[in-house]
Amino acid sequence: MKKALFMLMSLCMTLGLITGCNNKKADSAENSELIVFAAASMTETLTELGNTYMADHPEVNIQFNFDSSGTLKTQIEEGADCDIFISAGQKQMNQLDISADAEINTDGLDFVLEDTRFNILENKVALAVPEGNPANIQSYDDLKKGLTDGTIMLAMGNSDVPVGQYTQKILDYFGLDEEALAASGCITYGSNVKEVTSQVSEAAVDCGIIYATDAYSAGLTIVDTATAEMCGQVIYPAAVIKTSKNPDAARAFLDYLTSSDADAVFESVGFTPIK
Repeated sequence: MKKALFMLMSLCMTLGLITGCNNKKADSAENSELIVFAAASMTETLTELGNTYMADHPEVNIQFNFDSSGTLKTQIEEGADCDIFISAGQKQMNQLDISADAEINTDGLDFVLEDTRFNILENKVALAVPEGNPANIQSYDDLKKGLTDGTIMLAMGNSDVPVGQYTQKILDYFGLDEEALAASGCITYGSNVKEVTSQVSEAAVDCGIIYATDAYSAGLTIVDTATAEMCGQVIYPAAVIKTSKNPDAARAFLDYLTSSDADAVFESVGFTPIK
């Protein structure tokens, strides 16, 4: 009798261990780690949305990498772990997308997961000034005059940064020579939009060309916004990266970013969701 009872208890313990192990495996299978590479201009909004999403989906852990879209594109190309890429410009996404024009994707890179790419947001290219607007700049026309006269200093993004590329188009629109202006000390640069924003916030320059959302987040005054004729539209494409270890979870998070709740957060800082 005792021997039979002992054998029964042993069997129960063994079954319990097996069940426990299986549950751990199941839990592990359900947990998802997502690495999101996103343009620096999305830092505040995506951080907020990511925290909300993780609170509602405890099985998902999201890590963000915010930087200039050009830097992020290079990191992905060099093999960095990434599940989702959200760029501040089409160029950087196109350079990773095999379906894009070969004149843009010159290296034939194939990192974008098929049927996951879409345009998620629109932003505006804003002319922002420090507190008090010491140089009394009121418009892009004032910017042109001040740069021509050599009486103001402008902060802009580097040429590999989308906001810098938009700024270059604005300078071209006004017939201004960027190289000559930089040589004369009228232009300073930032490696991403946050660096440009900081220069304006610290009044190290008279004005800066940044995104409207960054001006809002930094509490800066916007004196003018660029038209599509001046620099084109500022469209943010998003996509799942082909090497993602959790493509289904990545798709689910991108779906959330197009929800009405996410739209409200984006709109609150000046983004326009694209439907």
